[in-house]
Amino acid sequence: MGLKRRIRVEPEFSLAAMIDVIFLLLMFFMLTSKFVTPNALNLQLPSSSATTLASPSLAVSIKASGEFYIDTRKTPEASLLPALEAKLKTLGKLPSETTMTVVAERGTSIENVVTVLDIANKLKVKTILATDPKPN
Repeated sequence: MGLKRRIRVEPEFSLAAMIDVIFLLLMFFMLTSKFVTPNALNLQLPSSSATTLASPSLAVSIKASGEFYIDTRKTPEASLLPALEAKLKTLGKLPSETTMTVVAERGTSIENVVTVLDIANKLKVKTILATDPKPN
C-alpha cells in the first residue's frame, strides 16, 4: 500500500520585516522631534547691539509700576487688546506685516510682559523685545 506521507508545514514568523518597520518609525520620530519648537511665542529677540533690526510700527511700554503705554498714551491693562486692535486698523497694515516693540522697564513684573506678548500673539503681530546695549 502506498501511503502518502503528509508534508508537515511548520509555521515560521520572521521578525526582520517588523524590525525594519520599527527602525523606520524610530528614525521618523527622531527626525521630526527636532522640528518641534519649545516656545509657544515666536519672539524676535534683538541682540544687544546698536543696530536696528526693524522699524517698529507700534510700541508698547511697560513701567515697573505696572502701567501700560501704547506709543505715548497710557492704557489700562483691561483695554490693551481693543486699543491695539484699533491702533492696527489706523496703521492700515496687515498684522503679519506689523512689528510691535515691547519696551519693559528694568524691574517690571514678568506677568505684565507675558500679558503684552499674549495679546501680540492673538493679533498675529511680530514682536521685538527691546534691550539695552551691552557696555563695552
